[in-house]
Order: sequence, then structure tokens, then C-alpha cells
Amino acid sequence: MRPIADCRLYGFLDAAYLGARDPADVVHELILGGVDILQLRAKTWCQDDIAPVARRILSLTRPAGVPLIINDHVVLARRVGADGVHLGQEDLEMTPISTARAIMGPGAIVGLSTHSLAQAVAAVPLAPDYIGIGPLFATGTKPTAAPIGLATLREVSQKVSLPAFAIGGITMGNITEVLQSGASRIAVVSAILCAADVTAAAREFKKAVGKTCSGDL
Repeated sequence: MRPIADCRLYGFLDAAYLGARDPADVVHELILGGVDILQLRAKTWCQDDIAPVARRILSLTRPAGVPLIINDHVVLARRVGADGVHLGQEDLEMTPISTARAIMGPGAIVGLSTHSLAQAVAAVPLAPDYIGIGPLFATGTKPTAAPIGLATLREVSQKVSLPAFAIGGITMGNITEVLQSGASRIAVVSAILCAADVTAAAREFKKAVGKTCSGDL
């Protein structure tokens, strides 16, 4: 399974953008496009609906070495055998990082959303395996969330040692400035899932973020 240290492009199977498509078909396209890690996010689905989809997806992600992360539901993630879980700030009071690790078991990935420099700094002693930092720009995925902007991203990249995925409104039109602001990892939702060709869109983002490793920006 690909370690977080080697993950640059974080992809999503987000139910809000799935439409009538078969989840397995979309995941296949995402894997072909080069996503390094994949999150199943289904905010409006009940856990009984998420579980069978997660199991189907695992049959694709595991052979590809792509970790599957379940959004929010720690017990469900453990039950279906997912590789990790992602928590929001609102989850921490009821499910601290340490509790999520105890439930998930050894070797599981635990990620955490952060929305400011203060939250990113506060995440360090909690020791998640990675953080998401955003939303950088206005995004339909989280329409009520205020963008944090590139200046905050730059500060986080300078002051926080945790692996950090920049997220929120990232497109091929702004990816260069995102990377120039210190991001070496990105998480992309709608710009890939809403593309006419999901695989091609993922490949474009993967190629762009891959340039940060070579310094060829």
C-alpha cells in the first residue's frame, strides 16, 4: 500500500458528484488517472448504503496499492476493512485522533481537516498521518466555507511539518499558484469528478503536482 509520504494527488469518490455513474467505474477511472490515495465521501448516505460501495471499491484500490479512506465514519471504516479514516474538526470532540487509531488498529491512516494556520499548528501534537488544509478558494463542495487563501497555505507549508494536502477549488487554472505557494500535495474533488474525462483530468493534476518533486515549475 502506498505510504502517505509518497502520496501527491488525493482523489475522491464524492456522492454529491457521482450522479447516475457506477461508483466502481469512477474509481477505475481515478486509479487509471494516477490518484495516490482515495476518499469515499457520502455525506447524505446512511452507513448501510456506504458499506457495500466501500467493499466494492476496495476490490479495485487494494490491488492498485491506493489507500482507501472513509470520510467521518470510524467504526464503519474498520468494519469494511478500509485503509483509513478522515475526520473533520467537528469530529474531534467525540472521536479524537487517538480514539480513531484505537478503533482502526495498527497501521491505519488517520487524516484531519484543518481550515486555518491555528488549526494546522494545533494538529501537530495530535499526530494525524496527514492534514487537509483549505478550502483555498471558493468551492461548490463546501459552499458555506470561507476560503483561507494562498497566504495561509504558504504559512502552513513553512510552519507545519505534517504532510498537508491543499484542497478547495483547485483547478488547472490555478494549480501553478497553489504549487508556488508551497503545496507539494493536492486534493481535488469537482475539477476531476465533473470533468468530461475523469482519467485525463486526474492525469493532468498528477503531472502538475509531480513537477514539485523535480522542482520544474
